[in-house]
Amino acid sequence: MRLVFAGTPSVALPSLDAIAASGHELVAVVSRPDAPAGRGRQLVPSPVSAWAAERGIPVLTPAKPRDPEFLERLRALEPDCAPVVAYGALVPRVALDIPRFGWVNLHFSLLPAWRGAAPVQHAVLHGDEITGASVFLLEEGLDTGPVFGTLTEPVGPRDTSGELLERLSHTGAELLVRVLDGIASGEISAVPQPHEGITTAPKVTVEDAEVRWADPAFAVDRRIRACTPAPGAWTTFRGERLKLGPVTPLTAATVIGGSPTPEPGELVVERNRVLVGTGTVPAVLGQVTAPGKKAMPADAWARGARVESGERVS
Repeated sequence: MRLVFAGTPSVALPSLDAIAASGHELVAVVSRPDAPAGRGRQLVPSPVSAWAAERGIPVLTPAKPRDPEFLERLRALEPDCAPVVAYGALVPRVALDIPRFGWVNLHFSLLPAWRGAAPVQHAVLHGDEITGASVFLLEEGLDTGPVFGTLTEPVGPRDTSGELLERLSHTGAELLVRVLDGIASGEISAVPQPHEGITTAPKVTVEDAEVRWADPAFAVDRRIRACTPAPGAWTTFRGERLKLGPVTPLTAATVIGGSPTPEPGELVVERNRVLVGTGTVPAVLGQVTAPGKKAMPADAWARGARVESGERVS
């Protein structure tokens, strides 16, 4: 089939690689416009745009996918199908109707669970043990279209969102190509999503990433892992924002066995580790990034900042 691929961030690149290696013809890509990045705030193309430009594949970057000029160019390409991975903009009906077989979206959850912008982060945040990916026919509704195929992926107890998404981006790419093959051969059809089990996954904001030390240790752990690497979990120490990597909650047996039991947010500085109190058992801090500093182990940070037991994060 003639394909026009729509995507923006690096998580879409495994799918592009898989499509390029398939028997389908990639005639163009659609991506979000170049965006300012770095200290100089210079305009930089998206990872998908850069991938296509390096290979001489036409790149379309409409400000909005309903722009008449974009729609005209899309029609001229005569695509059979438009696979989508993390494009980042709502596609209007006038654009959805152009490809013969529609727009086919790879979404990183088992729909109808976690419809929305941040399915992997919400799976980690809510303690899901199993998640996956779905390929569905894009509609005007938010991730509501009928599903062509799914795969499952276990969520490890120490998985960050970044690690889980990396795995799903590769297995999901294989699923997407299988679905495209099935559409081309006529051997696959989409099945409506069930009405039960619908959950939503809105974007995780910087405010959401603030650690709430009064929560149980398991919830503190999940929040930090869900926000790693983006938007990045944080807390406040001595009036400044401190970025945090994943923590390790102590077991109840360890606490009973003699480990300190600090109040929520209270720090206990030991020789080779730093504990912080939560609403239940303490947690061992992992990587810490102070303002203007590189990430470092918490014990090294505590020595450099001369942190004393009894000080608090909040």
